[in-house]
Amino acid sequence: MTEQEKRQHRCCFTRHRPEKLNMPETEVIAWLESEIRKAIDDGFVTFISDMARGVDIWAAEIVLRLRDEGMPIHLICASPFEGFERSWSEDWKRRYNAVMRKADIVRFVCPGYSRTCFQIRNKWMVDRSARVIAIYNGEAGGTRNTILYTNKKAITVKCCK
Repeated sequence: MTEQEKRQHRCCFTRHRPEKLNMPETEVIAWLESEIRKAIDDGFVTFISDMARGVDIWAAEIVLRLRDEGMPIHLICASPFEGFERSWSEDWKRRYNAVMRKADIVRFVCPGYSRTCFQIRNKWMVDRSARVIAIYNGEAGGTRNTILYTNKKAITVKCCK
């Protein structure tokens, strides 16, 4: 299968951090699971998480649970750099590491931290996907930049605000 053919069956996530969300965690998780299931029904078999706190880890956990329940799907963890989670709470570190251990592929997109590593990681994911599932509150920042980049590339965005 060519890279272009693989891309047609990949979906990635973009979002704001948990403290910027406009809805409760339980609603976000329910919406994510619904969109992941719709993506699977539409033929998507590989999901890419950028492994940020909140939405991306929740989405990765959903993908892993569905995979464990027998769905023929895969998870790629696209962390911006090794040690990304270093300053997080112990709970988020534990969840991050648990997902990374269970992922089908782990990719550290940049060799280390830089001012642009998050945007590089976001473009890396979009360039390898045919759909983006987004949680976006309308504010300027990395999520908005990723959605604008996705639109420029004419890739479908499923968005919850």
